[in-house]
Amino acid sequence: MLIVRNNFLKHLFLFITGGFCYGFIENACRGYSHISMFIAGGTSFVLVGLLNEGFSWDMSVISQMVISAIIITMVELVSGIIVNQWLKLNVWDYSQLPYNFMGQICLLYTNLWFLLSLPGILLDDYLRYFLLGEEKPRYRIF
Repeated sequence: MLIVRNNFLKHLFLFITGGFCYGFIENACRGYSHISMFIAGGTSFVLVGLLNEGFSWDMSVISQMVISAIIITMVELVSGIIVNQWLKLNVWDYSQLPYNFMGQICLLYTNLWFLLSLPGILLDDYLRYFLLGEEKPRYRIF
């Protein structure tokens, strides 16, 4: 067990883990990724992991998944505005998909983030438990 008492190092480890996981998923699905997606994935992973620090373990997994989907969608929106609109890198464009906002986020991907948040929540919780010496996870479905 790797016990990290320094919050910066703990969150840096979780950020890097989330960034690599997101990049892996994107490469598996699209065949490529972009460094901005590493940053967005790492940021999302850390923010989703903070749910258990800010709320008790009594929050249901479904509630965590809903909040996580909103968090990830907001990170994607901010990233999209910076990367695609300000910097003109055109990493993604959802403007052809229904229920999109500014071509940067869309309902289809918010639903996908809801589903993908479950493995993200579990990974964060068990990394914190096994490697960082934090409290053992416990879950309520509803």
